[in-house]
Amino acid sequence: MATALVLTVEARTGHAATAGFLQTAATLPYVLSGPLIGHALDRARRPRPVVMALAACYAAAAAALLAMAGRSPLALALTVAAVIGVTEPVVVALTSLLPRYVPAERLPRAYGLEASSYNVAAIAGPGLAAVLASTTTGTYAGLAVMASAFAALLVLPLLPIPGGAPEDGRSTVLSAADAAQDGAGEAAARPDGGDGPAPAERAGVAERPSPGGSGKNGGKNGVAAAADAVIGGLSVLVANRVLRALTVATSLAWLGWGGIAVTAVLLAERLDAAPSAGGQLMVACAVGSLAGSLASARWLRARHAEWVTVAGLVAFGGTLAALAAAPSLPWAMLCFLAAGLCEGPVFAATLLLRQRESPPDRLGQVNTTGGSLKIGAFAVGAALTGVLADRLGAIGLVLAIAACQFIGAALGVLLLRAPARGRRPGRATRAADDRTAPRSPS
Repeated sequence: MATALVLTVEARTGHAATAGFLQTAATLPYVLSGPLIGHALDRARRPRPVVMALAACYAAAAAALLAMAGRSPLALALTVAAVIGVTEPVVVALTSLLPRYVPAERLPRAYGLEASSYNVAAIAGPGLAAVLASTTTGTYAGLAVMASAFAALLVLPLLPIPGGAPEDGRSTVLSAADAAQDGAGEAAARPDGGDGPAPAERAGVAERPSPGGSGKNGGKNGVAAAADAVIGGLSVLVANRVLRALTVATSLAWLGWGGIAVTAVLLAERLDAAPSAGGQLMVACAVGSLAGSLASARWLRARHAEWVTVAGLVAFGGTLAALAAAPSLPWAMLCFLAAGLCEGPVFAATLLLRQRESPPDRLGQVNTTGGSLKIGAFAVGAALTGVLADRLGAIGLVLAIAACQFIGAALGVLLLRAPARGRRPGRATRAADDRTAPRSPS
């Protein structure tokens, strides 16, 4: 979506940086809508109508924005973009439902493959946008995005979507030995229990009331339940040392990432290539990220996931900084490929850590709240790119993006090494993670 939007605006207005403001409007509402959607799907007994309605609104708004961007008044385009931000969290919320489909012991590999699916989309989307931009002068670069959104909307009804938490508000909790067997712990480790598909009897678990209390809203009145929907996931992110470090590090990284699509187009122009070559650079990054995610599906372990995130951010920033010295488009594509290779494991490790550290009845909220904070940072980064692009130029922007990765990694290390304040909420024992983590087939 981002690459298609930048290429469309560039073709219609000649000023790619303007797309940064539209990206901000399309992502900033995510900060509030994400936790609400996650809360709703966590507790909805029949989530399908919610998912279908949000997906339909998202597809319609995305098509409308790509049709009017660069043609209609900016205020109108910003309004339509805001609708995208309100509805887009349904994508991340669907990822949170993965433990309802996959046995706990297979979740680590499942999350690596899930991350890979995002990368496949990130390859196909910018690639098709770049092809269309080169054949239609960029005016219709968003056609592929529109078509894929509506195709997904047609397929979505075929997906069985299990209901959420039971009405009595109780959740299962794995014993220490069972939690360790869940290895990658992303979902398995869900400390207060397993939200996953394996029945409590088969997993050998005890039961206790979930943190929310009894009943769908934990006995809360309407106002308290609404407040809980907004801040419930945030409270887990703040209280848990690992999640706190992860969120700060990745949010700062995404502050820089908000400008990557515009920067790629400007960098291509600086290297005397067509603006559509910026889409090719994004495809190279996505290909590398796909390879990194697939490697994570095989080798990522829960015990080391925190440090995979930190190392990935440092390596990601280093490869982006190398773009400042790229003499030609092929060298720039190689740098983007290497950057994606470093970023892929970061995404897979992020999903794994959220699953491992979150209480079962807060998993959707934690995923969407964490995603909302990253998207909010992305929105700020996109806006700053729109303001600073002419002043900094492509090289200044790419170095600023790299600096965000380094700062995020440094703060992540500091927070991870901070003394733990008591027992982390919702965390399961990980003593045997490496010993028992499942191996992917060769």
